[in-house]
Amino acid sequence: SPFGDITTLMVWTAGKVETQMFSYLMIPSLINWIIPALIMHAFVPNEFPEAGDEKIEFKPGAKVTIFLGIFTIATAVSFHQFLHLPPFLGMMLGLGLLMMQGYYLKVWGEKKYFTSIGVSEEQREDEKFDIFRKVANVEFDTLLFFFGVLTAVGALQYIGYLSIVSESMYGNLGPTISNTLVGVLSAIVDNIPVMFAVLKMDPTMGHDQWLLITLTTGTGGSLLSVGSAAGVAVMGVDRKNYTFMSHLKWIPAIALGYVASIVSWWFVTMGLR
Repeated sequence: SPFGDITTLMVWTAGKVETQMFSYLMIPSLINWIIPALIMHAFVPNEFPEAGDEKIEFKPGAKVTIFLGIFTIATAVSFHQFLHLPPFLGMMLGLGLLMMQGYYLKVWGEKKYFTSIGVSEEQREDEKFDIFRKVANVEFDTLLFFFGVLTAVGALQYIGYLSIVSESMYGNLGPTISNTLVGVLSAIVDNIPVMFAVLKMDPTMGHDQWLLITLTTGTGGSLLSVGSAAGVAVMGVDRKNYTFMSHLKWIPAIALGYVASIVSWWFVTMGLR
């Protein structure tokens, strides 16, 4: 779907691939996952993590917030698909509804909830829901990193360097080889700025090739741990067991799945050529 990864979302919002066309990537994506998974399964210890016995309960307003989150995604798709409006309008509408829900929880919802369970005024300050406090905890370093990278790519496009690179790659090597190499490059640079650069180049390609670049940038970044936001996040959470070097031993398995998914893409999208 367009919301499976940031790169797919970028291609979708740019109008390069329609919503229903992402179904062509279902089989290649499954192959890209299942081949490395089967290989890794033979080498990973057959153990189960300890299950926690702590009972987790929904906080007040949780179910409504979950519904509004799903509604926001549906609104973005509907606005783009049926009303031909930019998807961000649907997202901003959903964000506004979520902010209204947060305001309700802050002013009325929590007061009734805390009163019903007998929480004191002092304890309420620690447990109080505050959307601005949550936003303050966002990793702005990461946001500023992507802001800087995207600005730099935009500058390269403005002065003409991306046009030269586009002509050298897509003009000489062809779209299939170029898109495959771009997927490998995304493992080194990070897939988001790479996809942004390709969109700025805007090479003349059919829907099948835009699906290929969506597949390769979305999955090629996993060749290295620093190639995707998920890999960087896991390295930060589990620094002891998952590192850049520990990821390298799985490159053959991941690369095999990467190549197999491209082969399957070739057969699946034959009707689009």
